[in-house]
Amino acid sequence: MEIHEVILSIGSNLGDRFKNIDQSVGILQKDARIELVEVSSYLENEAIGFESNHLFINVCVLIKTSIPPFDLLTLLKSIEKEIGRSYSKNGYEDRLIDMDIIFYSDFEISTDTLTIPHRKFRERDFVIFPLNEILKSTSFSFSNYIKQNLG
Repeated sequence: MEIHEVILSIGSNLGDRFKNIDQSVGILQKDARIELVEVSSYLENEAIGFESNHLFINVCVLIKTSIPPFDLLTLLKSIEKEIGRSYSKNGYEDRLIDMDIIFYSDFEISTDTLTIPHRKFRERDFVIFPLNEILKSTSFSFSNYIKQNLG
């Protein structure tokens, strides 16, 4: 069973934002197929792509997993639902939790349901800053691939 390194972005702008993020990371840690390697510092930022009176808290997370990309996406969506996320409209909106796969090793995937690397990560400081923090503090197999994609 092959193990892959994965960068996730996790954010929340409703309820106890820190608790929501910590809870999602805790659920990931309980899965025997996932090894939590590092969690970045919290970053507070305004909503991007929609108007909101609620600031977001975001982190990036480095994990190791044997879970294939599409199965991992399904797992992340189930964690979002477990924490209480609802999907009420199309587009961006306030949310209790949002979990995205930014990188899955050096995989490149482009489908209607999953794009890796995440198609908008370069435009989002709330991904770039925490991602750079992880890149500076941890060595992992595809860090050079990420650095090339940041350019």
